[in-house]
Amino acid sequence: MRAIAVVTPNQVELIQLDPPKPGPYQALVKTDVACLCNATDGKLVTGHFPGVDKYPLVLGHEGTGMVQEVGEKVRNFKPGDRVIGGLLFDFSDPKYASGWGGFCDLTLANDHMAMVEDGVADAEHGWFECYEIQTRVDVDIAAEEAALLCTWREVYAGFGDFHLQAGNRILVFGAGPVGLSFVKFGKLLGLDWIGVVDPLAHKRGQALKMGADAVFSPEDLPALEKEFGKKLDAVVDAVGSEKLVNSALPLIKMGGSICIYGVIAAESIPLKKSLGPYNFNLFVHQWPTRWREREAQQPLCEWIRQGKLKASEFVTHEFKIEQIHDALAAVKSGEVVKCLLRY
Repeated sequence: MRAIAVVTPNQVELIQLDPPKPGPYQALVKTDVACLCNATDGKLVTGHFPGVDKYPLVLGHEGTGMVQEVGEKVRNFKPGDRVIGGLLFDFSDPKYASGWGGFCDLTLANDHMAMVEDGVADAEHGWFECYEIQTRVDVDIAAEEAALLCTWREVYAGFGDFHLQAGNRILVFGAGPVGLSFVKFGKLLGLDWIGVVDPLAHKRGQALKMGADAVFSPEDLPALEKEFGKKLDAVVDAVGSEKLVNSALPLIKMGGSICIYGVIAAESIPLKKSLGPYNFNLFVHQWPTRWREREAQQPLCEWIRQGKLKASEFVTHEFKIEQIHDALAAVKSGEVVKCLLRY
């Protein structure tokens, strides 16, 4: 089968591996659509993902496909089901490590609920926390939306982790897939005002289309502080930069929140607390809260059914997996909001 591997940092190749064999709680999934994660995949490609230093590795964690066969103890998947979140952690060639391993023709999805019911959802029995979000998707959800659910569920879960709620006024740094999802979902969830900061004009325009009330370039920060200083309920860093914390502190009100979404490569975050109010919250969301992520699937699918949420709003580029170098170059250029890969 084909797989996308990072051979060494900044060197990506399409390789051949033997297909995986499903275990008793596993479903074999044939991938048809996947998405590049601009942040995580980008950092794995360049060698800057914290804690990952073993190469070559097999890339990918946002994908969907159809179940081909299931193990004897699987009860929640059947052949013909659409599943999201299929991954691979072990490969026929042991030299390859896993960068979640989802960009393969065939992946494995684990029946988390069956493992829970049988009392084997623990490390001793090979269970990983990401199994909780390997889920079936109803047949009325198209492959493109199913693939985007991998991103959308995480962001929707972030609203709970950050305690964002109807009536809030927030500013989002970054108009990539995550930042735009915060805008889209924030409006659907009844937030009062959402502003977006991004250096690229076309992404600021995309944010306005998503429903942002106002957009700004980073050069507007002094004016932002003057206009919104000590007034906002929260500032969301959808970029993953430790430098944005101090830029955001002067903007939040007493008891407001700085909400960091995503993995920060730096080992420390210098905090100039005098820039903010006496009381404020700092939320660092570097990893999904899996139960929130799993529960997000139902409301998101309802928005999809109602026509309120569409993959076409986010997907700006599409490539075959044989064009992975073109896809990565497009992401690096800043042109891409979300890039779809077809198998």
